[in-house]
Amino acid sequence: MASRLQLDQMNVSCGKKARLRHLLYGAGPANGTLMILPIDQGLEHGPRDFFDAPDSQDPVFQFRLAVEGRFSAIACQIGLAEKYYPSYAGKIPLILKLNGKTEIPSDESPLSPVLASVEDAVRLGADAVGYTLYIGSERQDEDFYQFSQIRQEADRFGMPVIVWSYPRGAAIEAKGGKDTIFAVDYAARVAQELGADVIKLNVPKFDPDKLARTPKAYQREWNEDLALHQVIRSAGHSLVIFAGGERSSGADALKKAEACLKAGAAGLIFGRNVWQRPFSEALSMAGKIHELLEGFSL
Repeated sequence: MASRLQLDQMNVSCGKKARLRHLLYGAGPANGTLMILPIDQGLEHGPRDFFDAPDSQDPVFQFRLAVEGRFSAIACQIGLAEKYYPSYAGKIPLILKLNGKTEIPSDESPLSPVLASVEDAVRLGADAVGYTLYIGSERQDEDFYQFSQIRQEADRFGMPVIVWSYPRGAAIEAKGGKDTIFAVDYAARVAQELGADVIKLNVPKFDPDKLARTPKAYQREWNEDLALHQVIRSAGHSLVIFAGGERSSGADALKKAEACLKAGAAGLIFGRNVWQRPFSEALSMAGKIHELLEGFSL
């Protein structure tokens, strides 16, 4: 099992360190791992994500789940934070997403515009902010500039920055697509280079035809274990958390999550794979994630 980056190795400011310590040791599993519940899908995907679990369309469903399921934090956009978080402040840490977009326009040149500020996060009592960065988009010059403003503001306030680092756009698709080891690995390195404290990544997938379109250096034998170790190394002194992805069988999701943790990930960010279920089933899934994370205390 790979060693995991420790908080003291991250060289962050006192404010960031205090807030990260609260997320890692003061909430959720409280053993040095992260277990985050994201609920930004209503903006990113629209109401369709709630059709198979209609109760989850009410954000109270997810806020209750975050509290009763003992998550490290809930991540949401400014509107949900303003309208719903006051009832749960002090019961569950908040990660305020600062940018977002809909899925309606083409994804060939994506940009996720800024919707809130670090000052909003401080006012709401958040322990971190989140930013979605699209690696490889033709609009990455705008994206990088937006992010640099957020990073500087976060540094002033001592607020940790979690980057949802997503390879996207026509150029990425031409080189094999968003899920190749090339794309995910590059996303990890870029997020570290730009100043992320925590990096959210998707687990690479392996398709021989897509791999053949990646740069030559990546056209070699890969398996899940090698790929996970590689992308975590590319993140350097930034903590890495992996996504749970779309809803699948609990056993499959947990098996993949365990591989991520063994490779050195700091934790997991499970959204639809948890809350797209009846509340009792969602709570049971949260319990299984807790059981898994108990084996990776630091």
